[in-house]
Amino acid sequence: MPSRVFSLLLGATVLGLAGCAKKDAGPAVGAPQAQFLRVGNGAEPEELDPQVVTGVTEHKLDLALFEGLLTEDPHDLHPVPGVAETWATSADGLTYTFHLRADAKWSNGDPVTAQDFVESYRRMLSPKFAAEYAYLLYNFVVGAKDYYDGKLTDFSKVGFAAPDARTLVVTLRNATPFLLNIIACHQAWAAVPVKVIARFGPLDAKNTGWTKPGNFVGNGPFVLKEWLPNQRITVVRNPTYWDAANVKLAGLEFDPISEENTEEEMFRTGQLDVTETMPPAKIDGYRRDHPDTFHLDPYLGVYYYRCNVTRPPLNDKRVRRALALAIDREAIIKTIVRGGQQPAYGVSPPHDAGYTPQARLSGDLAEAKRLLAEAGYPDGKGCPPIELLYNTSETHRTIAEAIQQEWREKLGVEVRLTNQEWKVYLDSQHTHNYQMMRAGWIADYVDPHVFLEIWSSDNGNNDTLWANPDYDRLLQQALAAKTQAERYECYQKMDAILVDECPIIPIYFYTHVYAMSPKVKGWYPTLLDDHPYKYVWIED
Repeated sequence: MPSRVFSLLLGATVLGLAGCAKKDAGPAVGAPQAQFLRVGNGAEPEELDPQVVTGVTEHKLDLALFEGLLTEDPHDLHPVPGVAETWATSADGLTYTFHLRADAKWSNGDPVTAQDFVESYRRMLSPKFAAEYAYLLYNFVVGAKDYYDGKLTDFSKVGFAAPDARTLVVTLRNATPFLLNIIACHQAWAAVPVKVIARFGPLDAKNTGWTKPGNFVGNGPFVLKEWLPNQRITVVRNPTYWDAANVKLAGLEFDPISEENTEEEMFRTGQLDVTETMPPAKIDGYRRDHPDTFHLDPYLGVYYYRCNVTRPPLNDKRVRRALALAIDREAIIKTIVRGGQQPAYGVSPPHDAGYTPQARLSGDLAEAKRLLAEAGYPDGKGCPPIELLYNTSETHRTIAEAIQQEWREKLGVEVRLTNQEWKVYLDSQHTHNYQMMRAGWIADYVDPHVFLEIWSSDNGNNDTLWANPDYDRLLQQALAAKTQAERYECYQKMDAILVDECPIIPIYFYTHVYAMSPKVKGWYPTLLDDHPYKYVWIED
């Protein structure tokens, strides 16, 4: 049953917004420019360098601008040839040999070579560069972790080799059955134009300006034409791309729109062809009245609150667990997000590549109060206020206000809300300049490993400062497991540790709710919300 907090808070908030969702004339989607797709992209991107960025906003841009060894099938994202036209795996699963196509080129006309990949991986693993996604290489490749940690300085001893310009050999620590999925789906395994980057500063420096218009060089189906901060980013067909003849779109415009109602209005008035999201108050109206433009797709991700476990009172797991138990997740789904999401009582989503976690948060409000009292804060007395940070979004704000009121009324814990724009928010996260923050983790590839590897103590995306030796040991056991059953057994134990320790507080598992013009073709529902743009076209 929805809690009284939600009834009071949302009775005015959501019903007030719902007045905008009455039946109207429908989205008057205007005729787009010929084969030019206009996409809502959520926020102003942090960067375009694929070895620096970490967010979904940036990933969607890099899908257009870069292509890795493998790329994704548009229907189900299984690996298909990219820069590598063929590949082979040794019988023991430890050696992958990729054969690069002869016509792969950078947008400046230079050939894309195997050595470009080797030098890109050297940059990715450079200790000074400190790439947050370096673990997607060093968890799997021989010698990569030692190089990243500075224990190994000779990169030739790392498991990357280019015996000739069109052959790349990768040697693994352990057989990794999901490696090809990672390579196809994630930019960490892409190459960058190291010769171009070197003209703008040291290879191991970030944000040197090489990704700006006029400087940018990529190897994807599109190339950067224009970047007007907080207005739009425009990419156009890349004439040097090896498969340019089969790229149907002339280009794409990515609009950074953090206000959901503004984005929906732009779609309705024909200024966008695809939205990034949809205002919750509009969902029922679109579902009922505009089924040709309404989309509700599966989405492999979890919405949660991240705790900085070094800051009181969140340095006590009893406080974290008490807060987690006092959230009415069903009410959030029913009255705020309203898009068919599922309540999250653990970190890993169910039914992910055949894996469903057994551990889940359990306990009622009485248990939450007992834990808080045991931590020294009976009925919240003496508990210091908690600052909750969220990136600018109407939905994030409404969820935060509802949980703020729940924790005050149920536990006597005061919460102060702070919002920041996307770039500032990311900086606060990466520098641990927060106490508690809203977050979401969308799978980088389809496998349960992706939801569990990030909480190891040395992972660049952890950002909670939480560490557990048993958890780290189980992760290494999972990587070395000989069978999927052994691997999944390790994951069950890791999920149980996360539920017990609560370095993050899971709230719900995502769906993707958005609007799209029926003129857009080649755009299919996928678990990662990846839509390889080379397969997309507009049909008038």
